[in-house]
Amino acid sequence: MAILGAMATTPTANFAAPVSPAHSDAGADRMELVLPKGKLELRLLETGVIQLRTEGTHEPATPVIDDQAHFGPVDVSRYTQGADQVMRSSGLIVRWNPATHSLRVDDPSEHQLMEVDLSQALDGRWTVRHAKDDPQYGVGGLNAFDAKTGNLLRQGKQVATAGNQGHTGAPFVWSTAGYGVLADAEPARFDLSATDIRVQATPNAVRTLYLFVGSPADVFGQLHDISGASPMFPKWAMGFTNSQWGIDQKEALTLVDTYRAKHIPIDNFTFDFDWKAWGEDMGEFRWNTDKFPDGPDGKLKQQMDQRGMHMTGIMKPRVHVNTVEGREATERGYWLAQSKEAPDYFSHKPVRDVDFDKPEVRAWFFNDALKHSYETGIVGWWNDEADDSGVDTQFLNMQRALYDGQRGISDQRVWSINRNFYLGSQRYAYGVWSGDIQSGFASMAAQRQRMLAAFDVGAMHWGMDGGGFKAPMPVPENYARWIQFGAFTPVFRVHADFGQKRQPWVYGPIAEKAATDAIRLRYSLIPYIYSYENFAHRYGVGLVRPLQFVYPNDPAQRDRIDAWMFGDYLLVSPIVDQGQTVKHLQLPKGRWINWFDGKVYDGDREITLNVDAANWSDIPLFVREGAIIPQQAVMDFVSQHPVTTLDVQVFPSASLTTFNVYDDDGETYAYEKGAFFQQMLSTRRDGNGVTLGLGAAVQGFKPALHDYVFAIHGDAGKAVTELHGKPLQDLGTIDALRASPSEGWARGHDRFGEVTYVKLLLSGPAREFHIDTATVTP
Repeated sequence: MAILGAMATTPTANFAAPVSPAHSDAGADRMELVLPKGKLELRLLETGVIQLRTEGTHEPATPVIDDQAHFGPVDVSRYTQGADQVMRSSGLIVRWNPATHSLRVDDPSEHQLMEVDLSQALDGRWTVRHAKDDPQYGVGGLNAFDAKTGNLLRQGKQVATAGNQGHTGAPFVWSTAGYGVLADAEPARFDLSATDIRVQATPNAVRTLYLFVGSPADVFGQLHDISGASPMFPKWAMGFTNSQWGIDQKEALTLVDTYRAKHIPIDNFTFDFDWKAWGEDMGEFRWNTDKFPDGPDGKLKQQMDQRGMHMTGIMKPRVHVNTVEGREATERGYWLAQSKEAPDYFSHKPVRDVDFDKPEVRAWFFNDALKHSYETGIVGWWNDEADDSGVDTQFLNMQRALYDGQRGISDQRVWSINRNFYLGSQRYAYGVWSGDIQSGFASMAAQRQRMLAAFDVGAMHWGMDGGGFKAPMPVPENYARWIQFGAFTPVFRVHADFGQKRQPWVYGPIAEKAATDAIRLRYSLIPYIYSYENFAHRYGVGLVRPLQFVYPNDPAQRDRIDAWMFGDYLLVSPIVDQGQTVKHLQLPKGRWINWFDGKVYDGDREITLNVDAANWSDIPLFVREGAIIPQQAVMDFVSQHPVTTLDVQVFPSASLTTFNVYDDDGETYAYEKGAFFQQMLSTRRDGNGVTLGLGAAVQGFKPALHDYVFAIHGDAGKAVTELHGKPLQDLGTIDALRASPSEGWARGHDRFGEVTYVKLLLSGPAREFHIDTATVTP
């Protein structure tokens, strides 16, 4: 799957030709760096990844690093150049001067990126020097209660911590200049100046540092390899979630039936305290039979399954002290030292947090009572308040307990949301939400920075309490605009404080229609979204991308939070101001097409859009030229019907662009064993028309998909011919084309203008077609 806008090649510096080259032998990808007070070990883990660690350091110090990651030898050449010992891979050049203890890192074109000051490295303090004013990102964001809207650029003293109330953090700094720095530390302290990245940690020194080289996509791929992959969420999690505090079984079924009757798509209902017997023996782990009488015997699950609805439930890190499980925790020493016994705000009985850093606690937490709740319908985890302890790894290991526990008894995929993030958490099917945010337009606007800053530290599964958690109730316009915003986030959900409702029909007919349209648009894009879910798993780059990630060489994109890319091909800039009638939007370089009216804009300039302040019907959403966007028929829930046809919107450009269509069973981990379908689609405009390609299909899984119907936007077609094959039949109209059992093509017109529709049956071998547009009069 192409990531467009990758970093351009950096200028080539003038250096003497290499002397005495020697290609890789065993151990050639390693160096011993001798310093006045000791030694460091340097190893290339990948072509663009350097590991520096103090002698004798072998195991990761923190959960930031995936202790299951393994790296083979890297093909390098070794030579001397003057006083420097040089190691060159296809991704970088390392220059070590033993006399001056200077370590320099260049990109493959010999452009200097970093110089590492090792004078205090053996004491755990590292300094990485770079070109003046290289933009820096990462470290962390803001929490729910920080007053500032915030930005993305990082400078000055920064602390990498998990934090609380939606904060996201990582001991990781990266630059659009083509590099990144990762410390194996928790927490970590950074001091970022115009020319230096300084990093240290207390109380434990930083013994291992990683240096990454490459484009932003390369750097995040390298981070993914070092810190670990995020398992894929189930396909239903690409849809819409309604979370509510203050609910019982009867109301839950009524709400689901109302969604279905109104054809407002939804896949998940998340229950707050109400689902569990909070305060009773084993009540943290089992159904509340007063509110959910059909929970324990599975009848409620059966009813929800019939409606195509999943149920997920809140989990807390604390247990009640004077219960069976509380007494057991006392006897076994399971309590978290930083947590003191105190009355619970909901049950008013004494509670205390358990210590999830202990493996025995994690195994104990996923007990028989919780297994039964999972088996009778609670199939996902909303983990709350583990950030109150101030222990960075408490949330990570709480979700690890649930991830390991569920995977130990089921092949069904794990889903979770949690109230903070520290790098390494992603390995445990870990989503994050932005905390107990206020309602209102200002709070909604502030969520943009939280989401994009989360991306910058590797938290790709981000969401928020759509509509705001805290009182007062959002006004209808705020609710409608919030749903439109949420439709273009990774985790799409609504939630509110006790007794508040967040269903679209609660906010009046205008808001309901605007919200419903946004949700239905999201559901039409499920094939597009799900392909990026796989991309995040494989390469570490999520669905939502900040503009500086996509356009690293454009200073105008360096600190923007008003817009972002939704995948490679859609740019969105939601309305976040009340009563707004006009919106000014700076489009990045390139050509852009308005999703809703088809108007074409040249980029690298500001455009002015009229905003529907009466009906809130518009979302500033733009298609990047070159786009390939698969869509499906909108359904009431993700798996309601087999998807036999993908409608693929194609906007060819003069450059080759691609999209990998991905599918699997959507439910299990069979994809880890190769049970998935994947096919690359490609397109390019030439002087006589458009080339359309289908790559050879990877078919470890047989999808329901039968055919693609491509809508190729631009000049109308005259003929469609398979390369080295026969012309396809012109079937006249799109309706006739869809009804045909065979391949063919047709002309038409839609909001984008002239369209050439091409229907192709799913097949395994690679194929290529040409759409001839020459001499056709529209």
